[in-house]
Amino acid sequence: MKKLSFSSTNRTMILEKMKESTYDILIVGGGITGSGIALDAASRGMKVALVEMQDFAGGTSSRSTKLVHGGLRYLKQLEVKMVAEVGKERAIVYENGPHVTTPEWMLLPIYKGGTFGKLSTSIGLRVYDYLAGVKKSERRKMLTASETLKREPLLNKEGLKGGGLYVEYRTDDARLTIEVLKEAVKHGADAVNYAKVEKLLYENGRISGAMVVDQISRKSYQIRAKKIVNAAGPWVDSLRDMDSSKKEKHLQLTKGIHLVFDQSKFPLKQAIYFDTEDKRMIFAIPRDGKTYVGTTDTVYKEDMLHPRMVRDDKDYVLAAIKFMFPSLNIKETDIESGWTGVRPLIYEEGKSASEISRKDEVWISDSGMITIAGGKLTGYRKMAEMVVDLIGKQLNKDDQVKFDACKTKNLPISGGNLGGSKSMPAFVAKKIEEGEKLGFSQEDALTLVSRYGSNVDKLFRIAEKENAKGNGIALPLNIHVQLLYAIHEEMAVTPLDFFIRRTGALFFHIHWVQKWKGKVLDVMARELFWTKEMTEQHRSQLEKHIKDAVTVMEDDG
Repeated sequence: MKKLSFSSTNRTMILEKMKESTYDILIVGGGITGSGIALDAASRGMKVALVEMQDFAGGTSSRSTKLVHGGLRYLKQLEVKMVAEVGKERAIVYENGPHVTTPEWMLLPIYKGGTFGKLSTSIGLRVYDYLAGVKKSERRKMLTASETLKREPLLNKEGLKGGGLYVEYRTDDARLTIEVLKEAVKHGADAVNYAKVEKLLYENGRISGAMVVDQISRKSYQIRAKKIVNAAGPWVDSLRDMDSSKKEKHLQLTKGIHLVFDQSKFPLKQAIYFDTEDKRMIFAIPRDGKTYVGTTDTVYKEDMLHPRMVRDDKDYVLAAIKFMFPSLNIKETDIESGWTGVRPLIYEEGKSASEISRKDEVWISDSGMITIAGGKLTGYRKMAEMVVDLIGKQLNKDDQVKFDACKTKNLPISGGNLGGSKSMPAFVAKKIEEGEKLGFSQEDALTLVSRYGSNVDKLFRIAEKENAKGNGIALPLNIHVQLLYAIHEEMAVTPLDFFIRRTGALFFHIHWVQKWKGKVLDVMARELFWTKEMTEQHRSQLEKHIKDAVTVMEDDG
């Protein structure tokens, strides 16, 4: 069968193909973990299917702190092996996708009586650089109090002793996930969003597939595979319940929220990692003309599908801002938007939400279902390698078939074919020039090449076709081409897929969403053949999420 493009209009055909096939692996979960496993397996030559009940990256993988970071604070918990492993992974993730990952100097201010002293910070950052294999140009620097304030004048001056400067990597978590998955699809994987596992299938007591229900058409499909991987993030225990295998270890969900402010209200110059009055650590990061601050870490037992920010969450972050940036006088009315995410951690008796390890574990049930739980965004590639190595051994034993070793360490993800991070500046300059010739402003061309990397040529081709039509476009050209690309190359099914996972606009440019939401709905309705009723459902859903982004519930539940 001819390879189907990763288009929303092909979802049904891909599901029909899945129904007629038997795969080496069926992955349940389209977050960063499942997408990473799909890429690793497909690039080794395995036949791969992936289903996701929401949109790709619809859960935890679009609601993180948006950092590919090594977890400096885990040194305090003596998680040395994890720090070493994920620290090294940061550079690999960056090199394979420099369009979605950017080095960011992080400032750790040191205060009298604070969590970190000058000596312990200096030693800790040096150990961190060593464990993470940080290149010379990005190794830690220690600053005096005056140097620290020069870097960020908004910091609380009282008791400031100095600072430590080190490099983390900022990312767009949802776009990173989608680019990884698109590369998996390029290598032959079949992937569909809005396809929910309703039942697991068995043969002779061994798991052999899943009955999947398309959440758009409500049609059911039976998908068969030799190995089933449960990479459902916060929902892994739900699938284990379905498999009657939730024994002993289980998840502990914790909630984290982030608040977004315009730079006119919170003109942060420098990314900051600071401890709060209760000795927790929080990030404040400038991005795209905004500043975002987070995160909280509280036990969560409510609705996993739609976690909401409550007043205590918001007040906690506002208090942390007031503590570290007292001159700003930030108020609740200054909040422009925000997001709430759920972390699927592995439960540890007697530990608070902040103390639970972020390490990953693999569990194999009696039926043969493979579950990957825990872990961090940064370590997705190594988690995938571990799972696929295990599957490769099982398939070799069962079918006497041998697959290649892991290839992803030096495999660019979709959009990352630039020749590495060193080539990015020249590539950006060249593509901005090309974009301006097509009618994009310099700013819009920069946004496109920075967001889509080497895939920007596909958006430029869409622009050429739209320009050639000459009949006027309801949307500005830069929005129009991104929307068509999201629908036909990234399987965007709803306006929320576009405004949250494909562009991040609902979090960082909510006024832009308000301005263009109607015309985006119109274009999607036309491209995806929505009925009037479907269009109104999507409009209502979008309005609800816009409201949720700027309001808080009074309490959980």
